Order: sequence, then C-alpha cells, then structure tokens
Amino acid sequence: MAAAGYRAVAMDLRGYGASDKTPRGYDPFTVAADVSGVVRSLGATDAVIVGHGWGGFVAWSTAVLAPKQVRAVGAVSAPHPLMLMRTAQPRAVAQVGWFQLPILPERRLLAHDGIHIERLLRDWSAPGGSFPDAEASRRYRAALQVWPAPHCALEYHRWFVRSRLRADGRRYSARMRTPVAVPVLQVHGALDGAVNAASTATTPPGLITGELRHAVLTKAGHFPHEELPEQFNKLLLDWLAGLEP
Repeated sequence: MAAAGYRAVAMDLRGYGASDKTPRGYDPFTVAADVSGVVRSLGATDAVIVGHGWGGFVAWSTAVLAPKQVRAVGAVSAPHPLMLMRTAQPRAVAQVGWFQLPILPERRLLAHDGIHIERLLRDWSAPGGSFPDAEASRRYRAALQVWPAPHCALEYHRWFVRSRLRADGRRYSARMRTPVAVPVLQVHGALDGAVNAASTATTPPGLITGELRHAVLTKAGHFPHEELPEQFNKLLLDWLAGLEP
C-alpha cells in the first residue's frame, strides 16, 4: 500500500502484538473507539479501514459507531456482524464454543510452543496451500505466546457469544442495524475453513447503503492476504483507486 503512494498504518488491536493488553475493553464499542482514536492521533480526519477476521468485525463496527473517522471499509473474511453467526462454518462455531471455557483454551494456545496456533491457521486456510510456511508459523506463534495475549485474543470471542443475552449485546445489535453508508469491499476465500464464503454474498437489504463490491478468491482460504498476497493487493489497490479522493 505504501509503495503505491498511500499512507499505510498497520495497527495491532488491543490485546495483540505491541498494543496494551488491558484486563477489559474487548467489546466493539471500546475497540471502535480505539481505532477512531488512532486515526485522529495520526493527524487524519478519516481513513479507509481495512481489517481481516476480527479486525474486519471491528472495521464494520467503527463505520457505524465512529462514522466520522471512516471513509470506506475493507472487510476481509469478515461478514457484516449481524450476519456472522449465520455464515460461520460448523467447525468454527464449535471452536468458538470451546473458547468460552475458562483457562483451558489459554493453556492450549500456550502448550507445546504454540503448536495449536499453527494448526488453527492450517485448518482455516485452503487445503494444500503454502500458508503458513515455517516463518509465518513462527511469527504467529511467538506473537500469541506473550502473556496475556492468548487471554486477550479469546476475550473478543467471549464477548461476542456471552453478550447475546446481555444488554450491551442487544444495544450493539441495535446500533449495527444502522446502514453502513460508505463504500465497502468484501473479500472472501472460497475455501475458507471458518466462514462460508457463499453465504456472505447476500447481505440483508438496508445494512449497506454505500457502494458494495464483493470478491471471492477461488483458491484462498480464511487468509487471502497471506495465501494470495499479489492477487489480494491488486484487488485492494484497484478498489482504492476508484474511491473518492
């Protein structure tokens, strides 16, 4: 993105990488405020927010909860939040259900030098693909073995499930019925082991009123930007070039 002339900023979400690993704040209201704050802290009024997976969930949320800071949304392997449960693969639903248990999921992510993290990456990628290679696996495993990163990562999934019956979850669902009025690019891998790409092609009327572009990469799984980086970059750059300056 930077080589093409864009100001590109890669942000670690709260709880990941070099960002603070706080004891709470893994709900979309707080994380959308984090993204909005980062945009403004860099001296910008708005930005194109591109996110993968849970980052895509945050991008959708920020477009509704902090719309002044969002010029467009690129959602990668991330259906609209109100469609998330309907589009998840059964295996992924079972995995997220297991994440609700206390302590045990964290222990598993840390066990045996983080080998379970590599298995998750392989399970959700296209079968027979080259991702993750040894270097990518090492980086992902190392990043999620910095305590309490495993716990923080799981807290996003725990909030999403547990909030279904709470007031904050109902409030979030009600807010997300507000139409996303900016241009949207949705990118999915046809061989995604976590999200059913076919079921993401149709979003209920009224949730997106901005121009929508939907692309499915036939040979990619859940990580199209990692599995097919050149094809993904071209798709993203072509879309960015068509946005209003």
